[in-house]
Amino acid sequence: MSTLPRRVAVVGPTASGKSSVAMAVAERLGDVELISVDSMQVYRGMDIGTAKPSATERARVPHRLLDLVSPADEFTVAEFQRAYRSTLDDLAVRGRRAILVGGTGLYHRAVIDDLDLPGEWPDVRERLLAELADVGPEAMHARLVGLDPDAAARMEPTNERRIVRALEVCEGSGRRFSSFGPGLDAYPPTDVVQIGLRWDRAVLTERIAARVHTMVADGLVDEVRDIRATSGFSRTAAQALGYKEILEHLDGACSLDEAVDQVVVRTRQFAIRQLRWFGRDPRVRWVDVDADPVAEVTPLVVEALDESDGVSPAG
Repeated sequence: MSTLPRRVAVVGPTASGKSSVAMAVAERLGDVELISVDSMQVYRGMDIGTAKPSATERARVPHRLLDLVSPADEFTVAEFQRAYRSTLDDLAVRGRRAILVGGTGLYHRAVIDDLDLPGEWPDVRERLLAELADVGPEAMHARLVGLDPDAAARMEPTNERRIVRALEVCEGSGRRFSSFGPGLDAYPPTDVVQIGLRWDRAVLTERIAARVHTMVADGLVDEVRDIRATSGFSRTAAQALGYKEILEHLDGACSLDEAVDQVVVRTRQFAIRQLRWFGRDPRVRWVDVDADPVAEVTPLVVEALDESDGVSPAG
């Protein structure tokens, strides 16, 4: 039997109710801690726009892998993977179980499949970032197509962070970025049960719009303004959904209403990409939610936690 703590992952698109389900399960069972698998919740102070759990929620249930670094810092999936392994060791020693909750697909795969991640070449990265500023992401993506077409096909031509990272690895290691580990197209057996929340597309669209407007009403603009005035944003943090658009508004590039509309549109697009990402994984057990994710999904997660001693096979 594995010495790792029992783990269940609640996955799915943004605004699907993953966090509410995880909270309900943890409060019901009492020996469960929540592990955030979100590439932007690692940043301190980026609370409203990342839908980070409130202080009250964190007092009720322990949350892990939140607030790891300043928004001014870059943060990599390899650093997240190391922090996750340390968290698992701590949970195992204390006899705790865990629910992984979040929608960052690459971070999720990196931890549940313990991906073989490439090293880092800061000098190469700095040169590539300078080139990116000159020619733009589409030209850099075209270069990646020539070096590693498999990697290029898996990312949007506008995703600056991923394009630069893939080029950094190709040039720094002399290997294709897509050659590391079993690859994202492989779905090996795992002892992490994955339960996915899926909504009717029109309903999810409404939930996303409501969430964005609530964030603005809760003070998202002030949050972005305060972070920029204090620590500032790293290149990665500045690309976060909600923050990128509000920064553009604060720079006078658009009105607040226009910025909010863009947040809604881009969040919808992101949710579709999340569904496609998790939908490719044959190990995910999907639940079609009708109205109340807590009532409909919580019993399934409780059952999975009780049964998750075994290994969940692919297919």
